[in-house]
Amino acid sequence: MEPSRIAFGIAWYVIFLFSTVLHEAAHALAARLGGDVTAESQITLDPIPHIRREPFGMVLVPWLMFLMSPNGSMMGWASTPFDPAWALRNPHRAAWMALAGPVSNGMLAVLTGVMIRAGLAFHWFGGSSDASIALEMLLIAFNLNVILAVLNMLPLPPLDGATALTLLMPEQAARRWQEQLRNPAVSMLTLVAVWIAFPRVASIALHWAQGWLRP
Repeated sequence: MEPSRIAFGIAWYVIFLFSTVLHEAAHALAARLGGDVTAESQITLDPIPHIRREPFGMVLVPWLMFLMSPNGSMMGWASTPFDPAWALRNPHRAAWMALAGPVSNGMLAVLTGVMIRAGLAFHWFGGSSDASIALEMLLIAFNLNVILAVLNMLPLPPLDGATALTLLMPEQAARRWQEQLRNPAVSMLTLVAVWIAFPRVASIALHWAQGWLRP
């Protein structure tokens, strides 16, 4: 493998780690603010606790995707523990916890998008290899966080959007919905559907988001 591809993979992985850890830390912080201290140790941008919890999704799968992907992209997953009894007692607080993760990715996408727009408008990214590398890294962070935000906001279990949906329900209905979300068969069917349909959804989201980047 060429040194340039190795360097590109390391940069991609650092961006993936930060984006994923931010997502999970936001979940954990929202849960803590809502009264559930189960994930208190996950309120950190240190990737080690998150890797220890999900080594397969945080290390193995991203690097396998990088090696198999023609464009060198990465994707994986992490998780944040929570008290299911707390979630049933407080479905709206659990919904805010679920919403916090994709919102953090959306905010990071907006931040990197503003930096890209400003750089293009003021011609900061031309004339040097360092500037080109900076633009490429910002684009990776922007695209990845758009995908993470859109994917996780789909209102399908076990994605965050399914739990966040309970904010639109009365508490009693939200509790019933929370109970339905625990059905593993529903989650498996959803994951298969997402696997099939999400590339199209991601393509539309990225097309719209990248259009916004042009000053």
